[in-house]
Amino acid sequence: MARIAANARLRGLSASARPATLPAMLTAPAVTTVTTSGTDWMAEATALFKLYAIPFLWQVLGALLVWIVGGILIGVACRMVNSAMNARNLDRTITSYVVSALGILLRIVLIVGVLGMFGVESTSFAALLAAAGVAIGMAWAGLLANFAAGVFLVVLRPFKVGDIITGGGVNGQVREIGLFATTLDTRNNIRIFVGNNKLFSDNIINHSHNPHVRLELRAQIANGVNPWEVLPKIKERVLKIQNVLSDPAPDCGVVEFNAAGTQLFVNPYVRGGVPEQETVMGAVYAAIADATAGLPVPAPHAIHHNKN
Repeated sequence: MARIAANARLRGLSASARPATLPAMLTAPAVTTVTTSGTDWMAEATALFKLYAIPFLWQVLGALLVWIVGGILIGVACRMVNSAMNARNLDRTITSYVVSALGILLRIVLIVGVLGMFGVESTSFAALLAAAGVAIGMAWAGLLANFAAGVFLVVLRPFKVGDIITGGGVNGQVREIGLFATTLDTRNNIRIFVGNNKLFSDNIINHSHNPHVRLELRAQIANGVNPWEVLPKIKERVLKIQNVLSDPAPDCGVVEFNAAGTQLFVNPYVRGGVPEQETVMGAVYAAIADATAGLPVPAPHAIHHNKN
């Protein structure tokens, strides 16, 4: 009987713990739906814009202002250095080279400063340049060679600004010796830029270095004309030409006797540069024409040999 009573109590406890109905056990859990309105999205976008975009725009405007003001100050500094060096009568070649180098150096400093405004540290920039130095050196080998040649042109001074030279396959008056190229103006007023390395590695003829030069001119007189009577007249007239030196005196003589007559040479020594030399050249030909006025005109002669 005791066992039956215990079983009855167990059945009663199981029945009380069991859910009342089956649908209550199968009820689905509640789902919470969050709805974001357009106003909230605009607020988040505005917050992000204020947090990131506006500070970046201020950085860009600040960097642009620094770049413009820095460029103006660099120009003022270069002009001040140029004026100071000219006031001390320093050579124009050195002046132009120093001003050009100063401008490039200050531009590099300005670029580093602008990059620093965007968070790029100068040490990182220097490390980047050091890491890329080998690649830049290989890629810019010709440019670096021009730079080195420019330094040697300024130090050794085979010519200076204002000289008329022939070199690198061109002829003209030197206007500027830059960091990488030399600027020349030809007699036709054409500007030529020649790489310093090409100019330095070639033969350089400086037409303006010596105080005077000798012109070599030729004249032809006809057969039957005594050259020893004509030469003193030519020399006398050449000595009266402006910029022709009397010491050393012009050289005049006979080059050869040919079929047309006698060929003479007239070599005056001229003071000045190429413009003066060209003027003297024309005046010498006028003097030769005046000295030989009234004489027979030389004519070409052909000599035929009969094989019979």
